[in-house]
Amino acid sequence: MAAVMKALAVGSPVSARAQPRAASQQQSLQSSFNGVSLQCRRSSQPRPCSTPRSSPVQVVMMAKPSIQFIQGTDEQTIPDVRLTKSRDGTNGVAIFTFEQPSVFDSSAELGDITGFYMIDEEGVLQSVDVSTKFVNGKPARIEAKYVMRTPRDWDRFMRFMERYSQANGLQFVKN
Repeated sequence: MAAVMKALAVGSPVSARAQPRAASQQQSLQSSFNGVSLQCRRSSQPRPCSTPRSSPVQVVMMAKPSIQFIQGTDEQTIPDVRLTKSRDGTNGVAIFTFEQPSVFDSSAELGDITGFYMIDEEGVLQSVDVSTKFVNGKPARIEAKYVMRTPRDWDRFMRFMERYSQANGLQFVKN
């Protein structure tokens, strides 16, 4: 506790005052907070800063991974996802099946389904290969297909799925 109080007293610009000593190149800080003198060694050379003050700061926004059928409206239903990959690993297909998706509840007010959007901190993956299945004249299921044509597309999709599955408590089951 005493060390914390000393540190607070030294760090306070109001209560600390510096008195340099020429002979030993030390700096004495006296605090009116508790009357204790502290000795701090002064460096002979100032340390260079790792980044200049005028450099821009990069801010990374962490967005919760989401799936949308209407841009700006997150789908609340968690899909069943089936993956296939070619033997040589150059391409693959992901088929998402949504049973009773929430987009059916809001599409009347928000508009038509415009595509399939997978959104995360890296950006947006999208597809227009979306089909709706009807049962007794009412929409019951949406099936969306996302095609990956390169290993880079596959890797990007897998990064999205890892984030999406962590955010929604999904797990991979190999059949």
